[in-house]
Amino acid sequence: MSHPTEGRRLRIAVFGAGSVGCYLGGHLARHADVTLIGRPSVLDGLGEGLTLSGGGRPPADVPRDRLTLTTEPDAVADADCVLVTVKSAATAAAGREMAGRLRRDAVVVSFQNGLHNPRLLRDGLPGTTVLAGMVPYNVSRTAPGTFHQGTGGALMLDGGAASAPLVAALTAAGLPVEPRDDMRQVQHAKLLMNLNNAVNALSGLPLRDQLGARTYRTCLALCQEEALAAFAAAGVRPARLGPVPAGLTPRILRLPDALFRRIAAASLRVDERARSSMWDDLEHGRATEIGGLQGEIVAMAERHGLTAPVNARLMALVHEAERPGGRRSWPGPELLRAVRQR
Repeated sequence: MSHPTEGRRLRIAVFGAGSVGCYLGGHLARHADVTLIGRPSVLDGLGEGLTLSGGGRPPADVPRDRLTLTTEPDAVADADCVLVTVKSAATAAAGREMAGRLRRDAVVVSFQNGLHNPRLLRDGLPGTTVLAGMVPYNVSRTAPGTFHQGTGGALMLDGGAASAPLVAALTAAGLPVEPRDDMRQVQHAKLLMNLNNAVNALSGLPLRDQLGARTYRTCLALCQEEALAAFAAAGVRPARLGPVPAGLTPRILRLPDALFRRIAAASLRVDERARSSMWDDLEHGRATEIGGLQGEIVAMAERHGLTAPVNARLMALVHEAERPGGRRSWPGPELLRAVRQR
């Protein structure tokens, strides 16, 4: 039986086209018909098209005429596949906006942080195929229309027939992608990694410098230990996404800097410009996703009779930083003392 897209280009809509959405959509535009649905503050900067860099690939320019740009959710109507890249707090609203507009055979993929976004989309889009996805790398907007991938890794999403056309398009576009049958475990492993977003945002440093300092890594190790305890209580064993099992990562993070650099050299192969998306949110006065990261660990721990005081303290510090005049630059020793306060 032939697939509905056989013999023509895949039609892809990116719902919530910010840094990650524009980066993925820009690369896919060479091999698919791509519509970017986003805020005017992002789309207005794309008048000359996109410039994409990083990820071990030469810089690429995507002409404006290869893209359809719109702020209207009606643009999902003709899409074979919709990539959802909104912040977690906007997921339920995104589902409501897409409801009644999608084709019956459309496939929706959540390329978002957090654990619950695919479920929220399924709740809002009954009868629609919704897949879980994971973006492992940092993407930042370095200028209007210019997006840079600062870290590495392969995209992951639910495997099977529903994801096959998108996997083929991503592969053709040169974006490494890995279909998985354990996305729940993958999402928990990604959440462990994303706990560093808050540490990086509060350090005020590029990722490479922040990860190179033991005091900041110790903050992350404390967060991950609380998370691993909550995961174990919930009966979830996070997937292994790198050379080290998730359970050993906190011990490695605590190593002296010189030893850490030798053992975890791959972790420091980060573009010198790369920072976390949470740092970018604070810089531009946007609400962060801290509630779906550290907040998720605090909530999960409470559901199982545990506590996660370090994650709770970091969440409070980020909320403070979100306010005008809030502190957004913490030296490592000060941040470590602050998160250890009771």
